[in-house]
Amino acid sequence: MQTQNSKKDHNIKLVKLILIYILLCLPVSFFGQVKKIGLPLIKNYTRTEYKGGTQNWDIDQDKNGNLYFGNNDGLLQFDGSKWNKYKAKNSDAIKCLKVDSSGKIYVGCYNEFGYFKANSKGKLEYFSISSSLDKKTLGIIDFIWKIHLYKDEVVFQSFDRIFIYKNNKIKIINAPKRFQFSFLTKSKLYIQDISSGILEYKNGKLNYLKGLNTLNNSEIWGMVELEKNKILATTLDKGLFIITNNQTVSWNTEANTFIKKNGSLGCVLYKNKYIVINSVLDGIIVCDLNGNIMQHIDRTKGLQNNTVLTSFIDKSNNLWLGLDNGIAYVNENSFLTYFGFSYNLGTVYSSVVHKGNLYVATNQGVFFHPWNTDFKEGSFRLIEGTTTQAWNVEVINGELICASNKGALLIQNGKMIKNLDPKGYYGFKSIPNNPNFFIGANYNGFSVFEKTSSGMKFRNKIEGIDKSSNSFEIDKDFLWLKKDQYIHQITLNNDLRTTKSIKTFTQFSKKNMGVGSLQIINNKVFFQSNNIFYTYSTTQGTFLEDAIMTNIFKSIPKIKKLTEDTNGNLWYFYDESMGTLIKVGNNKYKHVITPFSSLTGKLVANYMSINTIDSKNTFIGLTDGLAHYDATLEIKSISKPIAHIRSFTFPGDTIYLGNKQDESMKYELPYDSNQVKFTFSSPCYENLENIEFSYQLEGFGEKWSAWSNNTIKEYTNLKEGNYKMKVKARNSFKIQSGVTSFEFRVTPPWYRHYSAYLFYLLIASGLVYYIRFRIRMKIRKNKYAETLEQRRLYLEKETKIRLEQYKLEKEIEKLENDKLQMKLLSKDKELVNNTIQVVKKNKTLNGIIQRLKDINTSSFDEAAKTQFTKLNKSIIKEVSTDKSWKDLEKHLKNVHFDFLKKLKEKHPTITPREMDLSTYLLMNMSTKEIAEFMNISTGGVDLARYRLRKKLELNQKENLIGYFMSIK
Repeated sequence: MQTQNSKKDHNIKLVKLILIYILLCLPVSFFGQVKKIGLPLIKNYTRTEYKGGTQNWDIDQDKNGNLYFGNNDGLLQFDGSKWNKYKAKNSDAIKCLKVDSSGKIYVGCYNEFGYFKANSKGKLEYFSISSSLDKKTLGIIDFIWKIHLYKDEVVFQSFDRIFIYKNNKIKIINAPKRFQFSFLTKSKLYIQDISSGILEYKNGKLNYLKGLNTLNNSEIWGMVELEKNKILATTLDKGLFIITNNQTVSWNTEANTFIKKNGSLGCVLYKNKYIVINSVLDGIIVCDLNGNIMQHIDRTKGLQNNTVLTSFIDKSNNLWLGLDNGIAYVNENSFLTYFGFSYNLGTVYSSVVHKGNLYVATNQGVFFHPWNTDFKEGSFRLIEGTTTQAWNVEVINGELICASNKGALLIQNGKMIKNLDPKGYYGFKSIPNNPNFFIGANYNGFSVFEKTSSGMKFRNKIEGIDKSSNSFEIDKDFLWLKKDQYIHQITLNNDLRTTKSIKTFTQFSKKNMGVGSLQIINNKVFFQSNNIFYTYSTTQGTFLEDAIMTNIFKSIPKIKKLTEDTNGNLWYFYDESMGTLIKVGNNKYKHVITPFSSLTGKLVANYMSINTIDSKNTFIGLTDGLAHYDATLEIKSISKPIAHIRSFTFPGDTIYLGNKQDESMKYELPYDSNQVKFTFSSPCYENLENIEFSYQLEGFGEKWSAWSNNTIKEYTNLKEGNYKMKVKARNSFKIQSGVTSFEFRVTPPWYRHYSAYLFYLLIASGLVYYIRFRIRMKIRKNKYAETLEQRRLYLEKETKIRLEQYKLEKEIEKLENDKLQMKLLSKDKELVNNTIQVVKKNKTLNGIIQRLKDINTSSFDEAAKTQFTKLNKSIIKEVSTDKSWKDLEKHLKNVHFDFLKKLKEKHPTITPREMDLSTYLLMNMSTKEIAEFMNISTGGVDLARYRLRKKLELNQKENLIGYFMSIK
């Protein structure tokens, strides 16, 4: 028995594995479906954004994910980050385009067709194909309206002919009368002629198809193959037709009615299950293969223009529309659809389905829509009497009650029938084990309502509590209120009229500070802070951590609010986004966060509006409407994003890597171009604002950058070496791309180049040789110099000896001169003294003469008189004949001639008498001697000395005799 069970389990596992494999291998379109509830997200691009003309005629995508638009002003390229515009030769408007597998973008213009191709630097260049035609044919090409990549040919179609380009040659086929448009449906190429009907191009020829002449007078703008041998044709003004078995019949469907009214400009098959049909007057419709309209998107739904010239399905199965004025992106392949302004909804705080209606509480009141009928635009209706701020709408004891600014409003069958209490209310909660009563949180506290046999009624206000909020829960013991950063535990009396006690908490444990959220999970009140969950133990009177719930949320972002839906799924808010844990078993959940990334920034703060009706229908309240989520679509595979290094710029040039198919080339940059700039892109057009990039430049840094929306990175002053720029992208679903890399090398400056180092080595070797040579020469020179130096020192010593000998001789001579001078001065002094003695003698003799004159000689005898006269004459003769003084003056002037000459030259105004005084002073004569010599008083000598100092301009500190000695 046990063996049989193990075999059975093994078989079950095997079946599961096979199913998983099948699910993974099936294409995305297998799971895809167009939702009838709500509208996909629409993003409009205006001409000011893409910087082109108004009309956009055709769309295609290359294998790198770049989108191309045939615009009235040229070829537009969009990589998700930047728009670029390119011009064809001699023509602006591009009516059609097609991208082949090699990356060539074939375009058709007026009297011109050719292709764009990336040059060696990645920039798109235009190459004309039509220029090879003769001049006569060139002038009659007219507009090229369609391009088809048919087998190994490129077919360009104008109204008058088709041009088949193959192997660089052009073949021309003229129209039987006048072509309209052409269409490639899977493997067949059809062309409409206004006289011959629908033709098939095959084996280089046009083949007439019988029985298809009924549409000759109608313009066919689109053809798609619905199934084998069944083609849908859309016409400009006649509606929709099915072509099968060489017969054309009107497609009498809801879609046909719409197109007959609004006209058609083409169509495209979507996921092989739906058809997108462009209209002239009213946007697009998306219908199933039976012609039932699933979606209608026009200007009232968010399109910027109602005339849709072309539609295109990109690689992610999202829809692009070329409009008569602008471009639109429709996020068709999404988990979410929306009810916004076109459905008359504003900010949604709550929603609920009750008795066949979907009710929505908004900032404008309560709106409703029948649940089991199709949702049409503008189909939500406002319930009369609820026009105010409506915070909540919920079912309590089988009754629908709205908590609004006007009060507690009772609603039945889409009508407000009673206001239970006119106070403003946030919400209502049932009381466990007391089904006939429920509590409402109003603006000033709490009130009790009762369900009686006559209906719902207001019972009483709970006294003792005057605060409330929209975050409160009730269990069998307490009323719990979260307000601001506090949790209030309110104990009510049994009669529900007053409070028994109120406790306030600011934390649930000492280790975990703060208060997070308050919620009921599995009919139990949980308290959460920093993703740690607690319950309250009445027996212990404290909060206890719940390990099971904490473990469930351990890898979840830090949550702000949490709620449990009717299916037991847990929905949470974090930052400005949200996620959910889908219940798959007892305390087992599957974490789903990816589908809700597009709701980031759109959720209503502090009001978590989650309304799960079943697995296919969950409604989420937003600031600008209501979002619808179908959990069964979650199995849809999400493509991995692609990261591109769009361009590589350095001084003087730019390499456009995003246009090249081979991004593995390596570039070398000169050192003076070591400032580089990279731009990134990712062709993930869903939620472009949430696309993030991370990069690393190997050789410069070891770490990847933080994720950011920045698409440009610059590096400056890079050192020489090899570098590899690596980039990865992360889409709005937090799925990362693979790493895209680009290698380049910065060559060293000339002075650090290999050849420079070789040159430096040669220079160094030469320097070594030169230095060694110089050293040897230096040694020789030093030896020679040493010999010379020794000789010089010898000569210098000899010269010094001779000089010293000369100086000694001079000194001896000087000493002898000084000695002679001293002798001379001594002699002069002796001479002066002698002269003074002579002067004194003469003075004495003169005195004697004067006394002799006083003697009366009359009493003398003659002999005595004779002797007296003789004596007198003798004395007079002695005095008169004495020339000692004059001889002395003459002698002094001769001896001191040089001194007196220098003194006269230096002081021209000096007098002879002052010169004599200077001579006496030089001879170091005393004042008394000078006075006697000059025959003046000693005071006169001092006065003469003073006057002499003044004339010589000597200060008091200068010595007069020293001054004379310096002159001598």
